[in-house]
Amino acid sequence: MKLFRALVLIVIIQAANFLYADPLDDFARDFWAWRAAEQPVSPDDVNRIERPPGWAPNWSTTAVANYRQQLDQFEAKWKKLDHSAWSVPRQVDYRLMGSALARVRWDLDFTRSWQRNPEFYIDQTVGAYFELLLPPPPFDAERTRHIIATLNSIPGTVEDAKRNLTEPAAPFSRLALAQLSDIRPRFLKSIQELKPSLSPSAGDVDAASENAIKALESFRDWLNQRLPTMSSKTAIGREAYVVFLKNVALIPFTPEQLLSMGHQEWAHSVASQTYEEHRNRDVPPLALFKDEAQQIATEEKDEFAVRRYLESNELLSVPAWMQHYRYLPMPGYLAALGGPGEADDFTGPGRLKENSTRYIAPPSSSLGYFSLTMAKDPRPLIVHEGVPGHYFQLALGWANSDAIRRHYYDSGANEGLGFYAEEMMLHAGLFDDSPRTREIIWNFMRLRALRVEVDVKLALGEFTIDQAAEYLKTTVPMDSETAHAEASAFASTPGQAISYEIGKLLIYDFLASAQRQKNDAFRLRAFHDFLWQNGNVPITLQRWEYLGLSDGIDAVDRLH
Repeated sequence: MKLFRALVLIVIIQAANFLYADPLDDFARDFWAWRAAEQPVSPDDVNRIERPPGWAPNWSTTAVANYRQQLDQFEAKWKKLDHSAWSVPRQVDYRLMGSALARVRWDLDFTRSWQRNPEFYIDQTVGAYFELLLPPPPFDAERTRHIIATLNSIPGTVEDAKRNLTEPAAPFSRLALAQLSDIRPRFLKSIQELKPSLSPSAGDVDAASENAIKALESFRDWLNQRLPTMSSKTAIGREAYVVFLKNVALIPFTPEQLLSMGHQEWAHSVASQTYEEHRNRDVPPLALFKDEAQQIATEEKDEFAVRRYLESNELLSVPAWMQHYRYLPMPGYLAALGGPGEADDFTGPGRLKENSTRYIAPPSSSLGYFSLTMAKDPRPLIVHEGVPGHYFQLALGWANSDAIRRHYYDSGANEGLGFYAEEMMLHAGLFDDSPRTREIIWNFMRLRALRVEVDVKLALGEFTIDQAAEYLKTTVPMDSETAHAEASAFASTPGQAISYEIGKLLIYDFLASAQRQKNDAFRLRAFHDFLWQNGNVPITLQRWEYLGLSDGIDAVDRLH
């Protein structure tokens, strides 16, 4: 009888849970589970997500057809949800799911990298392997098996690429060929460096890597053979670009407005850097660290100092559970691959007790644009990438009590907040002790403003990749390798490069409106705590929730 009553109670509880289940949360749970398996590997570090156990990329023709069919079903379910009587926070969550759906549609049907961009398949092969190497050791048996399974998936992905690339663009193909030109020695070197750390019982890594290399070499030959017949077009055009702004990024500006905003911010940053350099004309330049050990030790000290600065100046709360952003020497197994993605590990929702890692090369005057600044003063990149920037903001987002916001991301908010953090800390006085570091911050601003023009003009067909790279090289200025890497990435991911500058400007408008509305009750720390906790959420939606002002999202809806 007791057992019967217990079973009846369980049935009643389950029925009650079913009756009162939240339809949006249920929808989001199903969508995020699907997205974790469907989402392609990206060289963008902010976009990395935790995958199902044993996951490997799948871009077979059957898989793509299923992705499209399943997306159609998710879109239909989302549109049927009656949100008219929901509270503003729940309507924000509803709009977030709409943006997430639009991102998948954007990838599948607008940018169509799986059909147009051979670099996409380098991301799904070399990039997928690279991502598995980013968390620091140990490489236990399970992790080793996953690496070998990913290597074993590469030949199949290459064959899928050959079937799917029906409209490959010649500029993207040349970039892919450059990455594949010496793939055998680089891949073999990576495996050689990695093998001593792998679990010996997990499988034959040599055979798996050899098959992967042969497949990548065959992809190189396939591209070379077809290159003369490929189209030179990379631009997606204004109409598609507006679809991104309106449906994915929720940015309330036309492409023409973005160009004007970017130019004004570029002029402001150039003037500010000029004033700073004039002020510092008798100040000696920053010296390079003598070695990695000194750079790593300084970064650790500086990261602690930044956290204390945030708290002591009442800028932002630092939870006791928040781990640290740390430098480590670049392992040989990563260095050999030559950078198919950002060499950092921001951890993830299931790894909140682990430190975030940035791998660094030895200090040298030959380093690229950002690495060279890190080799002189780690703080500008600590602020953007670590604390209070990406790692800190992502960790707060992963701890958000709202499950939808734990999973949602879009780099318009993420990168805008990282850029905002740099200028906020400049004005707050963090860099008062180092005039030449302030020049670095102003030069970062100069680059981010130029990225707006480069992004928009690449999307509208007013810049080629080579023209964009030369423009960045001479106008920032920056080294040629970094300039070409930036231009190539922006051409293949339209809308990403505007996220820094436009995201920051939207935050400034949000802050100004909050200060005006709350007046004497406004507290910068409380504003920042909300902004960072919801740091993945587009600023137009944050503004609506925090201030009750829907003007930003209304402007998005009117965009054309």
